[in-house]
Amino acid sequence: MLKLDLGARHPQLRKVLCLGAHCDDIEIGCGGTILKLIERQPRLEFLWVVFSGTAERAAEAKRAAALFLKGAAKKTIVVKHFRDSFFPYQGGAIKQFFVGLQKQFSPDLIFTHYRDDLHQDHRLICELTWNAFRNHLILEYEIPKFDGDLGAPNCFVELDGAMCRRKIAHLHEAFASQKTKQWFTEETFRALLRLRGIECNSPGKYAEAFYGRKVVL
Repeated sequence: MLKLDLGARHPQLRKVLCLGAHCDDIEIGCGGTILKLIERQPRLEFLWVVFSGTAERAAEAKRAAALFLKGAAKKTIVVKHFRDSFFPYQGGAIKQFFVGLQKQFSPDLIFTHYRDDLHQDHRLICELTWNAFRNHLILEYEIPKFDGDLGAPNCFVELDGAMCRRKIAHLHEAFASQKTKQWFTEETFRALLRLRGIECNSPGKYAEAFYGRKVVL
């Protein structure tokens, strides 16, 4: 498990695993944090896994990953094709994929979905993340949605206005198929970033928020 040493200047962060049930989940949930990580530590290696997507959406996901991971030392992008909204009924196959993932990649930091997310696909990916990676630093990100399941996260990554604009611009550039959805707007993304920025008193006014259930200091 990656330890956050209160006296260390350079945490031992080398490999990052990003997990998203659907195309655009990772980018919405932790895109700004990823941009900031790469800006500060360009030597990072990323494994970016999306678990579902049509051909059109898979192409968008790969385009988005290329935008958000630009500057990373190494990146591997994987898009699977499990059936959207049916993850609990495909749990065996998805778990088997996690077994292979665990053997393939040993990350220092993992981004995954929020445990209490009301989307069934999101919850399963979170459950299997903790099941497969028991001794790792895992941060659960949040996705705003119709269900209204936003909670009270306990970890924050401060962002400034420029980083937020980059995140939002990349989202709109990559995911053209989502632009007709009433929630996929700059206002939505900026509002949540601003709210979390207020909660952590971010000097740059904005932040992304996570649930860090097990963190060793």
